[in-house]
Amino acid sequence: MKNQSLSQQRVLAATSISYIVVILDTSIVNVALERISNALHTHISGLQWVVNAYTLAFACLLLSGGTLGDRWGARNIYLAGLALFTAASALCGFAPDLTILTIARVLQGVGAALLVPCSLTLINHAYPDPGERAVAFGVWASCGGAAMAAGPLVGGLLINMFGWRSIFLANVPIGLLGVWLIWRVARDKSETQIRHLDLSGQLSLIVALGSLITVLIEGPVLGWQSLPILIGIAVSIVSAGLFLMIESLRDQPMLPLSFFGNGLFSGSVVVTMVSALIFYGLVFMLSLYFQQVRNYSALQTGLSFLPLTAMVTFGSMISSRLTKKYGPRWPVAVALGLYATGFFGLLPVTATSPYWMIALPLPVIGLAAGLITPAATTALMGTVEKSRAGVAAGVQNASRQTGASIGVAIFGALSVAIHPFNASMHTAMWIAAVISLAALLIWWLTAISNHR
Repeated sequence: MKNQSLSQQRVLAATSISYIVVILDTSIVNVALERISNALHTHISGLQWVVNAYTLAFACLLLSGGTLGDRWGARNIYLAGLALFTAASALCGFAPDLTILTIARVLQGVGAALLVPCSLTLINHAYPDPGERAVAFGVWASCGGAAMAAGPLVGGLLINMFGWRSIFLANVPIGLLGVWLIWRVARDKSETQIRHLDLSGQLSLIVALGSLITVLIEGPVLGWQSLPILIGIAVSIVSAGLFLMIESLRDQPMLPLSFFGNGLFSGSVVVTMVSALIFYGLVFMLSLYFQQVRNYSALQTGLSFLPLTAMVTFGSMISSRLTKKYGPRWPVAVALGLYATGFFGLLPVTATSPYWMIALPLPVIGLAAGLITPAATTALMGTVEKSRAGVAAGVQNASRQTGASIGVAIFGALSVAIHPFNASMHTAMWIAAVISLAALLIWWLTAISNHR
């Protein structure tokens, strides 16, 4: 019993370390946008690619990452992913131009896609008891929330003292610590199984999501009716349809469509995607608002985010307890209502508004984000058998990263297409509030009303 407890602690420590570096990277980058723009001579579309090169690669490859973990062992694939992420972070820190930085961000996304679903699989195997597993997922998510909360402030301090490159180099020692920890986790040969990679499905998914994000980012620049954008829209639609057709015919698809026959699974995927879309879209837009409209420094920007990010940590901590006591359904419903309330609260904000008007709704949004992640993860992972945990974890995290990519692309497109910035921000807050309420309705129909 003692050995089992020690093994569980090592698994949880190692997987939490990996999640810290993944989330830390995302939250730190946002406070560096203005510095990167000045150093590499790029505008909003270039900054969107710096953010989305990572999240897009992450989203596209997550499903394959889960499959690889199921086939060759979650520990092995996790270790490979963390090593790649750490090396790519070093490359980001030394990137001489926007092209190399973007490529390095793609490599970071590949590494994250390998390690994150495998970290959930490792937790799922290590904690057979549902109650203990819910607590473990809560700890894992809380570490991500803590990294998100610390990221803007730590990023601001690093940028002020050492420049923007240091925000990527900060991942290296943390990643190396994670590699050292995972070596101490014993191999579990029983978790591996024969699964085949769905290469045609993977390729069609990459084309579908890649062309969609390209359209959203470049649309305001090239014009929505320009030939390249129209071609991009057509390619995205055709590729998405091809992907669904391939998955419906495969014996071992990367995205088992049968999963979506469970209302709780489907609802969890939807709310996870919506939560990431509106949250990361907001973070990107507020980063531009603080640095370009209000002329805040990187450190001031990091401090300005604390009312939002600190509550993500708190929300993750109480979510695991609420989920263990009441189940995941009601915590998610409450979180979606809080999201809508917070975004409605940001509607009056203008360029000259006092900071307290911005800060007041931010804790509500942060609490909502923190509540959703552990609850939705527990709900989704509880609908599948352990042998398919890697694939399910990949689906859940792919929906999150897809939502993040789309959110940054949409909110960035609004900031380019609608002027002045106040007007684009006002429109974005309306969209976020309406999407939150729509997700609440979907969650009610799929997860609550059908629950017996």
